[in-house]
Amino acid sequence: MMRRSRLPRGAAEKVTDPSAPSGWAPDPSVPRGMVIAGAWSWRVLLVVAVVAVFVWLVIQLRIIVIPFLVALLVSALLVPFSGWLQRHRWPKWVAVVVSLVGFLVVVAGLFTLVVLQIVDGWPMLRDRSVASYGELKDFLLASPLHLTEGQLNGYVSDAVAALQQDSQPLLRGALSIGSTAGHVGAGLVLMLFTTIFLLVGGGEIWRWVVRLFPRAAREAVDGAGRAGWLTLTNFVKVQIFVAFVDAVGIGLGALLLGLPLVAPIAIAVFLGSFVPVVGAVATGAIAVVIALVYNGWVVALLMLAVVILVQQIEGHLLQPFVMGSAVKVHPLAVVFAVAAGALLAGIPGALFAVPVIAVLNVMIGYVARGSWRTTPRPTSADVTSPGKATDV
Repeated sequence: MMRRSRLPRGAAEKVTDPSAPSGWAPDPSVPRGMVIAGAWSWRVLLVVAVVAVFVWLVIQLRIIVIPFLVALLVSALLVPFSGWLQRHRWPKWVAVVVSLVGFLVVVAGLFTLVVLQIVDGWPMLRDRSVASYGELKDFLLASPLHLTEGQLNGYVSDAVAALQQDSQPLLRGALSIGSTAGHVGAGLVLMLFTTIFLLVGGGEIWRWVVRLFPRAAREAVDGAGRAGWLTLTNFVKVQIFVAFVDAVGIGLGALLLGLPLVAPIAIAVFLGSFVPVVGAVATGAIAVVIALVYNGWVVALLMLAVVILVQQIEGHLLQPFVMGSAVKVHPLAVVFAVAAGALLAGIPGALFAVPVIAVLNVMIGYVARGSWRTTPRPTSADVTSPGKATDV
């Protein structure tokens, strides 16, 4: 049996870096662990640098990127419906028009309902808010805290200033794309045109994108893209269901407790639920504040209990069993993704953080598993939820 030769005491084992030029060898005085750590470090730094540059470009081009991402979400919702109409022998252009016009009518109807209810209830809300503030102020002045009116006014001013300062990062993304009417109009036009083209010729657009890659990588790119699209489609459908449950639960609670503006509350919860974990909580807090202003602290506590109950149902039933079938991302990763997205791009960043993470997770996993070598298209085993892969 051959015995392994021993290195002199204190000498480091010779390590070669596969990516190093031919004939290169590390300094024998450098420990093996340091060589491996250095080899990993520059690769990690390179990946981080590429990701940072990509994120910087996305932020700089947010006026274009955000309408495109919105169009992707809308298309992920409408493509299955348009395909269903076409399978029932509807002409393609009729199916596309019906899908898009129906979506626009529903969205316009929801916003019109919210605006009408707020306009009708605003005078009463304003008067009741002023009265509630006066009652709270009188209570605090007569309390054992011995507060003065000047102190209360100072506290209110400080709270308003702090709220404005803390909300700037969250609102920055929304204001950056909607600072002028031109930006808003351009974003809507881009979103509509992108949605129309995706509905009409999404498959041809995707095949053109795939042809931009080297021939050897096209199968992997095509399969990963289709797997990501299927995941995005499932995510949008499941998220709509979760948002609907949240809106019905909190809206029904507000109705039973006799709160005004029930429809705006329910619609706000529905829209806010598209930001996982924090969206429904933030919009549910609006219902609690309205209950406190109109009906007193007892009803406000009951409304808070309703919001907590709905969130518990979402967190322990809907998210693990329903959303978990569409997005295999840990809740902690979801929280950090939403926080990072809000910090980088405000409200749009918080909205798109989870679908981006979910799609990237599926695409990277599909390429890493090598499924594209044996199956030309992704199957239910290649994505996080069951379903049949369809064209973009």
